[in-house]
Amino acid sequence: MKTADALSSVRIVFAPIFFLLYFVPIWTDCFVRFSAFVMLPLLILVEFTDFLDGFYARRHNEVSDFGKIFDPYADIFLHLTTFFCYAFNGYMPLWILVPIVHREFGMLFVRLVAVKHGVAIGAKMGGKIKTVLYIVSGMFSLAVESAFRLEFADKLPVRTLLEIGNCLYILCLIFAYASFIHYIVAFRAVLKDKNAK
Repeated sequence: MKTADALSSVRIVFAPIFFLLYFVPIWTDCFVRFSAFVMLPLLILVEFTDFLDGFYARRHNEVSDFGKIFDPYADIFLHLTTFFCYAFNGYMPLWILVPIVHREFGMLFVRLVAVKHGVAIGAKMGGKIKTVLYIVSGMFSLAVESAFRLEFADKLPVRTLLEIGNCLYILCLIFAYASFIHYIVAFRAVLKDKNAK
């Protein structure tokens, strides 16, 4: 496995760890404050691997068709895991989560069809913006949850924070589908050009 791909795999390995860090304190009422101190810094470090794998792949000429597929897969594996956690606590509305899950499975299907036609769909600007919004929204929700676990949420304007979180997730949904449409249009153009040759 190339170094860039190994960095991507960190997100896949961390996803179930995050899930346990998030829910074990809820299930057992143990390690509540510990989880609040640990989850956010760890998630920031893991999300940073998304930048590192792309940077390393370009700098060391490790850009590959496998990496173009594996990197977004690792992103979604992590983000959907965290989103389900936030939805459980009501930070992410289900009416936003479900369409996002549908979008990501739809995108996975498009990538599989593209591979069948010998095309590896790389990340485009719309997809990168969507990923940044996923990260920002998730970090925001996790920061609010950490405040509750550290027992100083009563000093915060919780209702306002939840509304801000909802606005961020609405942006996630908008950019998710805008980028999805862009990917489909781009893939159809590439496929049409490929078949014309």
